[in-house]
Amino acid sequence: MLSKKDLLGLEGVPKEEINAILDTAIQMKKILMSGSKKTPHLQGKSVILVFFENSTRTRVSFDLASKYLSAASSAISASASSVSKGETLLDTARTLDRMQADVIVMRHPMSGAPHFMAKNVNASVINAGDGMHEHPTQALLDMFTIREAKGDLQGMKIAIVGDIMHSRVARSNAYGMQTMGAEVILAGPSTMIPPGIEEMGIKTTTNVDEALTNADVVMGLRIQKERQSAGLFPSVREYYKYFGIDQRRIELAKEDAIIMHPGPVNRGVEMSSMMIDSDMSLIDEQVTNGLAIRMALLFMLTRSER
Repeated sequence: MLSKKDLLGLEGVPKEEINAILDTAIQMKKILMSGSKKTPHLQGKSVILVFFENSTRTRVSFDLASKYLSAASSAISASASSVSKGETLLDTARTLDRMQADVIVMRHPMSGAPHFMAKNVNASVINAGDGMHEHPTQALLDMFTIREAKGDLQGMKIAIVGDIMHSRVARSNAYGMQTMGAEVILAGPSTMIPPGIEEMGIKTTTNVDEALTNADVVMGLRIQKERQSAGLFPSVREYYKYFGIDQRRIELAKEDAIIMHPGPVNRGVEMSSMMIDSDMSLIDEQVTNGLAIRMALLFMLTRSER
């Protein structure tokens, strides 16, 4: 059902395949909302979650997705695995593969780690975020949320505001949303916009007002202090003053614009509480849609030809 055994990123993934994932997620969301969430779709399959970084939304949603589809699932972290004893990633990969895993979901602080894993296992590997590279399932749930709210991404202006430099979410969304026909504009402090990103065909700006003007979708990104060196912006207060999404700025967007954020949100930093809790906000819906997308991917990858 997918052209490759793994989902490692959205770069180069064709529009038809993205639409197939989003269409499958529609059916999975119906299951979620039906009140009877247990289905036999993955009966006899096994899913292993390997998270070398902290996560709430992604890890729990993959865990629940596998359980709702009746797969046997197991979750390990770096601190609770043999990695803490000095085991290499290659040996970890071989060990998991010998356990006959069907799908390995992996988050790792090093860019490219899931790609390395995928080359060394027979299981399908899903990239749940690697370094500052990509986070494809987040972008898929974002596109699913937009398509659900707007009908189509074609011709949409999507403003993504925040820490672009350290955001794998921004990269995956840039690839996927452009493939789907949207105009993507990235905005943030100049110190947080990676050099050369315009080569992806994306417009960048340090003027948030410009980015939000006539936008159909406004997406905030978390300030990732854990990945930053000091000095990228003077203070949280100053960041919010110049780049925070508030009532004044949202009025520059289209009247029917929607507000999104991959979470977790730093209230009063990336956007005001008023925006987060407003009727325009689909941040909570993104969480539900993330579960539907991950159910769809587990279903499709376990049916793809190897």
